[in-house]
Amino acid sequence: MINITFPDGGVRQYEAGTTPLQIAESLSSQLARDVLVAKVNDQDWDLTRPINEDAAIRLFKWDDEEGKHAFWHTSAHLLAEALQELYPGVKFGYGPALENGFYYDIDPGEHKITDADFPAIEKKMLELAQQKQEVTRHDISKADALKFFGERNETYKCEHINDLADGTISVYTQGSFTDLCRGPHLPSIAPIKAVKILSLAGAYWRGDESREQLVRVYGVSFPKKKMLDEYLVMLEEAKKRDHRKIGKEMELFAFSQNVGPGLPLWLPKGAALRDRLEQFLRKIQRRYGYLQVITPHIGNKMLYVTSGHYAKYGKDSFQPIHTPEEGEEYLLKPMNCPHHCEIYKVFPRSYRDLPLRLAEFGTVYRYEQSGELHGLTRVRGFTQDDAHIFCTPDQLKGEFLKVMDIIFYIFKALKFDNFEAQISLRDPKKKEKYVGTDENWEKAQRAIIEACAEKGLKAKEVEGEAAFYGPKLDFMVKDAIGRRWQLGTIQVDYNLPIRFGLEYTGADNQKHTPVMIHRAPFGSMERFVAVLLEHTAGKLPLWLTPEQCVVLPISEKYNDYARTVATRLAEADIRCIVDDRNEKIGKKIRDNELKRIPYLLIVGEREMQEEEISVRKQGEGDKGSVKITTFAEDFSRMIEEMTNF
Repeated sequence: MINITFPDGGVRQYEAGTTPLQIAESLSSQLARDVLVAKVNDQDWDLTRPINEDAAIRLFKWDDEEGKHAFWHTSAHLLAEALQELYPGVKFGYGPALENGFYYDIDPGEHKITDADFPAIEKKMLELAQQKQEVTRHDISKADALKFFGERNETYKCEHINDLADGTISVYTQGSFTDLCRGPHLPSIAPIKAVKILSLAGAYWRGDESREQLVRVYGVSFPKKKMLDEYLVMLEEAKKRDHRKIGKEMELFAFSQNVGPGLPLWLPKGAALRDRLEQFLRKIQRRYGYLQVITPHIGNKMLYVTSGHYAKYGKDSFQPIHTPEEGEEYLLKPMNCPHHCEIYKVFPRSYRDLPLRLAEFGTVYRYEQSGELHGLTRVRGFTQDDAHIFCTPDQLKGEFLKVMDIIFYIFKALKFDNFEAQISLRDPKKKEKYVGTDENWEKAQRAIIEACAEKGLKAKEVEGEAAFYGPKLDFMVKDAIGRRWQLGTIQVDYNLPIRFGLEYTGADNQKHTPVMIHRAPFGSMERFVAVLLEHTAGKLPLWLTPEQCVVLPISEKYNDYARTVATRLAEADIRCIVDDRNEKIGKKIRDNELKRIPYLLIVGEREMQEEEISVRKQGEGDKGSVKITTFAEDFSRMIEEMTNF
C-alpha cells in the first residue's frame, strides 16, 4: 500500500500502481469525468500513469491552467495526426501548448498549406477526436527512439533526440501518430469537441535564422463548442483593440524599415503620452526616496561578462561593437542593472547610506528574431522604468513591501483591477542555470514569500521561472476582455552585488555586501502603452490621453472663435486642438471619434454669440451647450478628482 497526500493535508491509502484517474474515481464520479491531468510530487503526471510510492497529488480540471495546458498539448498532437493523414510525408518539429491554444511547426515538403486548407484540417481533427483514441505513454531508450523516428525519416525529431542525455526517453502515441514528448497528456482525445485553426506563420527550426524555415500552424480547441464560439467573439474584439491599429489611428507611434524592424518611432502625441506616464511614476518615486540617474546606451563587453548577462544572453544581444582600439569591444546595453552597480561603486558606502534607490528610464536593446517582433509588445529597443535598491539584509523585506505598494498604486490609478501574482523560483533540479549559493537563494525566495504573506497577496509559486541571478514576484494583469499580460516585476538579488564587489561599512565597522532589489512597475514603456491601449480600446484615462478636447467649427466662418475657445481652455491646462478643415461637421465628428478624443466641442453661430460650446462626449453623444468658463472649471475639477489616487 502507498500513502497519497491531498492538497488539504488529508491522507488516504491505495494499492501501489494506482493511477490518478482511479484516485479521482474513488473521490467522486463527477471529478473523474472532469479531471484532465495531475501533479505527483510536483511532477507533471498523466492520469493513467501508475503511482508506485508514497506521494502528494493534485488533480486539475479545465478551469485550472494545468488542465488547459494538458488539453492544448494533446490538441497539438491531434493537429499533427490530422496533418500526417492529410499530407503524407510531412515532417514535424515542435508542437507545444500556449497560454491560449497550441501550435505545431512542420516541414510540409512538397505540400503547400494555405488558409484555404483550414476547414479540412479542422474536419479531420474532429473526425479523429470522435474515434476517442487513447493517448498512451511509453518509455524507450535513446537508441530505440533514434531508430523509431529515423525509420520514419523524422529528421527534426532525430536531431532533437541526439541532443538529449542518454537514458530513458518518453513517447506518446494516439492512433497512427507517435511523438517524442515529455507530456503530460489527456488519457484520450475524446474530450476535444471543438477546434479552430487560427493562422499560419514562418518559424526557423530551433529559432536559428540560418536553419530551415518551417510552417507554424496555430490552433485552439475546447471541450464545448460554446466555449469556442465565445473565444472567437473575443478574438474579434481583440482585433478591434489591436494596439498597432489604435496607435496608427491615434498617431502615437510608427515603424520604419529604414530605421529597422522592432525599433519604434514615437510620434509627438505618443511621446507626450509616454512623458505623462514617466512624470506620473517620477512623482511616486520621489515620494519613496528614489534618486534619478542616467547611464549610457552602450557598455564595455566586460561589464556584462562580469554581471553574467553575456554568458546567459549574449547570443540574443546585438553583436559586439569593435572600436579601433585593439581588443576593445562594446555592447548595446541589454540591461541597466550592471550600470547601476557601477554607480553604487563610485563612492564608499556606509550602512547609514542605505537603502540607496537608483531609478532610470533606461533604454535597452536585445536582438529579437524578426518573426517574433510584434508591435510594441516585442521589440528590439525598449525603455524600462527600471530601479535598483541597494539595502542591508535587515532592510530587504521592508523595501520589497514598499515596491509592492508602488505597483498596487499604479494598477489602481490605471484601473488594472484584475491581476494575479506569481512567485518565480529557481528550479532546484537545474541549479546550473543560476548563479549564487543555495543559502542566498533560500534567503531571497523566503523574503518574497514572507512579503506576499504579510500583504495578504495570494501568489502562485512556480519553479524554474526565476531570473538567473534571483527569484522574483511577477504581476499578470487581465485586461478588459480577459487576456493575461505580464506587467511589473520585483526581483531579489544577492548575487550581482557579489559579482561586482559591492560593499558597505556596517555598524560593526566591518565590510558587508548589500542586497539588491530590481524593480520595474511598468515593465517597459513600450509594452505598458500597448497593454494600456488594448485594455482601454484606446479610450485612455482623461488625465493621460494626448488630446482631451477638439473644437469643431461647423464652417470656416467660426474658425477664429474655435481658436479662441482652444486658447481659453489651454489657459486652464486643458489639452485642446482645433479641427478647422474644410469638411462637413459629420465627417469631422467621425474622424475625431476615431482618434479617441474624449470631448468634441462643436461651435457655430449660436455658440459664438453666447460664448458657449456644444459638448459631445466620446461614446455618449451630445451633452448640451455650456459656457466656456463653466466647462473649463468642471473639467479641471474632474481631472483633479481623477488624479487624486
